[in-house]
Amino acid sequence: MLLQLNNIFKWVNSGGQRFFLLKDINLEVEEGEFISIMGPSGSGKSTLLNVIGMLDTFDEGEYNFMDESVHSLKEKHRSNLYKQYIGFVFQSYHLLDELTVKENLEMPLIYKKIKGSERKAMVADMLDRFNIVGKKDLFPAQLSGGQQQLVGVARALISNPKLILADEPTGNLNSKQGEEIMELFKQLNEEGVTIIQVTHSEKNAEYGSRIINLLDGRMV
Repeated sequence: MLLQLNNIFKWVNSGGQRFFLLKDINLEVEEGEFISIMGPSGSGKSTLLNVIGMLDTFDEGEYNFMDESVHSLKEKHRSNLYKQYIGFVFQSYHLLDELTVKENLEMPLIYKKIKGSERKAMVADMLDRFNIVGKKDLFPAQLSGGQQQLVGVARALISNPKLILADEPTGNLNSKQGEEIMELFKQLNEEGVTIIQVTHSEKNAEYGSRIINLLDGRMV
């Protein structure tokens, strides 16, 4: 078992009322699964992804990731855990504006304390894989939305994560680029990487081995 969510609730208090973002979520994910999370806007899809990725806390319930009780870990330990094992692909890229493409790709490897020469080789490999060698010294602002998205995906994959969390991974890509990214995910999944993606696209959802539907913070 890679991860397990038991009775997860998350809420915000506003004007003396409790608004639930997630309600009683129970989810087990085996290593090597490819899961698609679907649901209308505001149904809690991104919140659930952020909870799984340990970027967001929750108010009630238990979360176990690779035999670690996430809910009882200290912040530092938790952040080490996700830097070690999880790759994120966000719709809004989260690239660092002041770093070049090459430096953006190198960041996760620095976190993992990988040596300089090895880092160079891994970055070169990714630049090659995504056909962005010519862009390596550019800054994010000099790239198109699609190119930024590709760099974001490359950065998520570079440190060989066990789990990839993707929030609308093809949101800013044209259909050809989008298909390439989905095919790449499929290939990674076949190599044993677990993938959980949030998507609006039926076509992208079908790449998954199962689909989870959310409505108003609940699994339906």
